[in-house]
Amino acid sequence: MARAGVSMAATLPLLAGALALGIPAAHAADGPSRDTLAGTKPAWATAKADKGATSDSSQVSARVYLAGRDASGLAAYAKAVSDPNSASYGKYLSAKKTQARFGATKAQVAAVTSWLKSAGLKVTGTTQHYISVTGDVAAAEKAFGTQLHNYAKGNKTYRAPSKTASAPAALNGAVLTVTGLDNAPHKATHSDQLPPPDAVFKNSGPFSSYYGSNIASTLPDAYGSKIPYAVKGYTGKQLRAAYGAGTRTGKNVRVAITDAYASPTIAFDAQTYAGKHGDAAYTSGQLRQVLPKNYTKTKECGAAGWYGEETLDVEAVHAVAPGASITYVGAASCYDDDLLDSLNKIVDGHLADIVSNSWGDIEANQTPDLAAAYDQVFQFGAVEGIGFYFSSGDNGDEVANTGTKQVDTPANSAWVTAVGGTSLAVGKGDTYLFETGWGTEKALLSDDGKSWTNFPGAFTSGAGGGTSKTVAEPYYQKGVVPNALATANNAAGNRVVPDISAIADPNTGFKVGQTQTFPDGTEQYSEYRIGGTSLAAPVIAAVQALAQEARGGKAIGFANPAIYAKYGSKAYHDVTDNPTKSGLAVARVDFANGYDAADGVITSVRSLGKDSSLQAVKGYDDVTGVGSPAPGYVESYGRH
Repeated sequence: MARAGVSMAATLPLLAGALALGIPAAHAADGPSRDTLAGTKPAWATAKADKGATSDSSQVSARVYLAGRDASGLAAYAKAVSDPNSASYGKYLSAKKTQARFGATKAQVAAVTSWLKSAGLKVTGTTQHYISVTGDVAAAEKAFGTQLHNYAKGNKTYRAPSKTASAPAALNGAVLTVTGLDNAPHKATHSDQLPPPDAVFKNSGPFSSYYGSNIASTLPDAYGSKIPYAVKGYTGKQLRAAYGAGTRTGKNVRVAITDAYASPTIAFDAQTYAGKHGDAAYTSGQLRQVLPKNYTKTKECGAAGWYGEETLDVEAVHAVAPGASITYVGAASCYDDDLLDSLNKIVDGHLADIVSNSWGDIEANQTPDLAAAYDQVFQFGAVEGIGFYFSSGDNGDEVANTGTKQVDTPANSAWVTAVGGTSLAVGKGDTYLFETGWGTEKALLSDDGKSWTNFPGAFTSGAGGGTSKTVAEPYYQKGVVPNALATANNAAGNRVVPDISAIADPNTGFKVGQTQTFPDGTEQYSEYRIGGTSLAAPVIAAVQALAQEARGGKAIGFANPAIYAKYGSKAYHDVTDNPTKSGLAVARVDFANGYDAADGVITSVRSLGKDSSLQAVKGYDDVTGVGSPAPGYVESYGRH
């Protein structure tokens, strides 16, 4: 492991001397002169899956992340400034001071660079966080003291270290980790509940304008009574009322959003949407984009599909916090390396205090080397007073999706706020009626129209949640998260997801507006209803902007300790799956072709509160966390 806080000066000559003598790093791996880089051998690289050595001439592209001056001190400071019970609470550092106190020194960068070059690797880039290198397998093996083999993973074969990588002990713990030694895809997906909006998508009616306004009187009963048609899509006015915005707008608060790529029509779409739904018009500079010079892997990542994600995130934040400024930071691709670069841009330039992230992957695809790189940027952010909010996923316990019960990542990090999902009922006059945990079971209308086939039907989607297999239980969850959940995978206790929740069910979803391509080839602005924890994350980010305004603009920072400190208070709606005790469902009518009635419509019943094996119960649960923000939530921050 990296040893933090040790001066480099005394060891640099030793390192240079050892390299000058030509001692190959790999040969020293069995001696005491190397430090292992924990987590660099992925769990799937087993002896049983081993297909033999990778060719020495194969090419490797890697990033060597720098531990900085004081890695353990960074984590300790990040915890102290985020804890309402700490004397250091809220005593954030500027980005410059954070880097000066915890970032890598010039001597560390020079020493790591020298070591990598001496092994025969080519340095292709240097940032204050990492050094990127390329080279052949032989050079990588020499540098990192491990052999690279090919391993079967699923029905494919990937390269990975045959044992944990290491770095020279003479570097004194300057290396945090290395990523890229394994070449399995490390990428994220956005979790829209719709086809990519590059092709037009429209919802069919009939609709409810608010929950229960239009009862499907000609359709069969569900749970013993007639059910309402799904809402057309809630607007900001309805969401602000549901979550207690009051007169707050998020004025003078900066929110950032990260996704891959960037919608070319976002400015027009966002302004048009705001004008149509009574949201405040964007002022000059209120919405800006920070984008990379070039995009990569656009086909593999489905770039156009990400446009809808950005549109949803931007419009949801502005609808709930119309006074907040929004900075969209687009990644060059959907791969973790590029998404990490976007997060680092926000931290390095302190571009915002609140960061919404509606993307992720399953925990089984997360390797500890990448987890370490993510946690480091989240800790740097916490020290500066920046909070990161991640959607918890849209596949419930992930069993139907992957065959294995697991959570999503980076929402599983102990250093981010994982946002779960609800089904939201806003009634007449924008009154909050109830929420359930978001989990949908779907049954189709029978051919004769007299019953629902196999009611309530199969699970389709729901809020991600559950217990991590890899992340230890953070201190702020102890005493709140039920022991049975915390110890589900490990007697010592693990991180449970999510932390807080908001509207996510597409059947009680949010209306968005976006320029889309119509069947005749024209591009036109069009609106549709959408959901997913992709919606919940920006809604909670926007509510946090309102809360930051309520505390006089003072940054909330990493919010989890404060979120859990309010547990059990009137700050939250305690969300359960069946609040009416009768069973809940809505009727939904969809165009068969996703656009118009030319190919007919499909009528279905969508049950609420049916999230795979996960249940929203009284108190903390792994669908909705501590609950959703109640009217007292925003102003509770003003009392700190």
